[in-house]
Amino acid sequence: MSGMTAIASRRPAAVLWDMDGTLIDTEPYWVAAEHRLARAHGGTWSDEHANALVGNPLEVSALYIREHAGIDVPAGQIVRELVRDVTDRLGEKVPWLPGARELLERLQLARIPCALVTMSYRSLTGPVVDRLPEGAFAAVVSGEEVEHGKPHPEPYLTAAARLGADPSRCVAIEDSLPGTASARAAGMPVLGVQNTVPLSPGPGLRVVGSLKEIDVEDLCALLPGPHHT
Repeated sequence: MSGMTAIASRRPAAVLWDMDGTLIDTEPYWVAAEHRLARAHGGTWSDEHANALVGNPLEVSALYIREHAGIDVPAGQIVRELVRDVTDRLGEKVPWLPGARELLERLQLARIPCALVTMSYRSLTGPVVDRLPEGAFAAVVSGEEVEHGKPHPEPYLTAAARLGADPSRCVAIEDSLPGTASARAAGMPVLGVQNTVPLSPGPGLRVVGSLKEIDVEDLCALLPGPHHT
């Protein structure tokens, strides 16, 4: 089936992207920031603990860090210090993941709207969105805009609502366990991209090693059959 035929028969209402570890490779930024924060406050940290936080809301991660790093620092301060650290790094360089920008461009050409759905804050999404072509994301849902973060479905349902899209006709792109759980709970098929935390394929979840392997018709094929309006 040609790409155009696939798009015509199984066209997603929207494609909803996670950011960290999916669009950009910021997980090393977060891990380094967590280590620096723990040391600065007299605590200890490990990569194993850091991996346990992938995809979690910042407030949840801050409480985990406070407990497991052994530091007596308010959770709000932990969030602020981490966000400031990673924002500074993004200001120096945005580490795009292979194939991500190219897939975004192809979706724009196909006129399939995209949204960014991340537990990071607006101060972190800004440097990323500003470096993309205008209109690459028709909506952005950030961590401070939802009451319940991933793995709750609220972030993805919020993004679909902002685009006026049926959640069941959207496709999510994710790299974390909380993120894939959030999108699946919202009723969306998911393309999982292997990054820091291993993902296993399952119902409604296709797993790939890189977005370099993916074209628009691959996203279309995740939807169940032709959709007629």
